[in-house]
Amino acid sequence: MIPFNIPCHIGEEEQAIAQVIANQKMSGNGEYGKKCVNWLEQQLHTKKALLTPSCTAALEMTALLIDIGEGDEVIMPSYTFVSTANAFALRGAKIVFVDVDSTTMNIDTDQVQEAITNQTKAIVVVHYAGVSCEMETIMTIAGLHDLWVIEDAAQGLMSRYHGQALGTIGHLGTFSFHETKNYSCGEGGALLINDESLIGRAEVIQEKGTDRSQFIRGEVDKYSWRDIGSSYLLSELNAAYLSVQLEHAEAINQDRLTTWQYYYEGLQYLAIRGDLTLPMIPKEVEHNAHLFYIKTKDKEGRQQLMDYLAEKGIMTVTHYVPLHNSQAGKKYGTFYGEDRYTTSGSDRLLRLPLYYGMSKRDVAYVVESIQQFYEK
Repeated sequence: MIPFNIPCHIGEEEQAIAQVIANQKMSGNGEYGKKCVNWLEQQLHTKKALLTPSCTAALEMTALLIDIGEGDEVIMPSYTFVSTANAFALRGAKIVFVDVDSTTMNIDTDQVQEAITNQTKAIVVVHYAGVSCEMETIMTIAGLHDLWVIEDAAQGLMSRYHGQALGTIGHLGTFSFHETKNYSCGEGGALLINDESLIGRAEVIQEKGTDRSQFIRGEVDKYSWRDIGSSYLLSELNAAYLSVQLEHAEAINQDRLTTWQYYYEGLQYLAIRGDLTLPMIPKEVEHNAHLFYIKTKDKEGRQQLMDYLAEKGIMTVTHYVPLHNSQAGKKYGTFYGEDRYTTSGSDRLLRLPLYYGMSKRDVAYVVESIQQFYEK
């Protein structure tokens, strides 16, 4: 059996966790938490990074930081995970879904421009599969209309756009360290703050609305309730696990890119022949091989291929059901324009097994099995 995913494990994580237990300091913002934060700030060149319990929590913090409320509109792609929309719907915003680009499954910038109204307050971009959206265009649009830009870079750590790390281009960026991500600690996330004016309040919101961070630094003699907030701290145990993976981030990245390239080269002739469609990486983008997907000709063909591969012991997985088609999506949002590619792309997209340490032999077996399916 070839699983779809195996959570990344270097082999040194247990030692780091044991050290946390020995130190008897397991709550957030400890030694390992600071180690992860320093890595993110130095490697990605962001003004401030905060570790959070999840990317969902980080997204919720962005909604608080930009004061999203009733009557506000937030533009985002419908092809994304529910957390992208939930964070803003929780604050009373109306979600405005727009179509995606058929080649990348990223937000269609032309639709973003047309969907803006007097109530629009923010644009949330989702870097699908770790492949950057057209951030230059997005930032230009946002600047013209005085809008916030939030990067949902849950899948994008180690990816770049014109040489700049994803998550550091918009005003705020978020990452996920869920077990399905390239760098994992089971559950976890991070918030990158690229607008310096938001840093102080972000620290307060993370610490349940108190100025505890300033108290720990000796900037105030006692801490108190200053603002709304919640418990947005990542456990030191999770941070210890994550710190090991960040230390080996480049090796993990190269390993995944190698697997991704094996897939691409092995399936290219089927794409040329028209049997399936392969991912497209824009020339200005450096991706992180978060996932490898193909698109079949239609939904029925995808199911047939999935069934065939399952018989061969290969687990493949579909992805998002477009949010605008869901019960909650219809309640809390609306779709602007025409759904040309979101639903049709979702119906045809199939993700192949890809994880750190996947053997070339297993990749070759998956490729050969797909080739056999189409030959038959």
